[in-house]
Amino acid sequence: MKDTEWKFKILKLTRVTRVTAGGKRFKIQATVAVGDQKGHVGIGIDKGDDVAQAVEKAKNKAMKNLIEVPIVNETIPHEVEGKYSSAKVIIKPAKPGHGLVAGGAVRVVLSLAGVSNAVAKILSRAKNHLTNSMAAFNALKKLKKVS
Repeated sequence: MKDTEWKFKILKLTRVTRVTAGGKRFKIQATVAVGDQKGHVGIGIDKGDDVAQAVEKAKNKAMKNLIEVPIVNETIPHEVEGKYSSAKVIIKPAKPGHGLVAGGAVRVVLSLAGVSNAVAKILSRAKNHLTNSMAAFNALKKLKKVS
């Protein structure tokens, strides 16, 4: 597939610090979601010396971490639940025309996967973009194709 088909969205940029005897070393950590809006989505996390380098490295990791999401009538085939760390997400299929009802990082992951009619709810109190997006990613991994 061509690189132009892929869309990416930066979920979170964070400045991280490593303390050494000589002082503090700063790096940027990027969390990036990549998808073609045709049933493929991936999430990558990586660090770099500056924002551009961190985003590029995270994009490359996301491309290596792609999964295929079965899509039926612009929605998912069945209800699914995902968990990552303390984050818990539930995703339900919706009728055509309903739209994507989801919040935060879960909405980004679903839209990049190409799901345009679904309802998602973050069941945990976690506000962390990384854990919520990974919980949604794990939920999408559990989807089974309906023939």
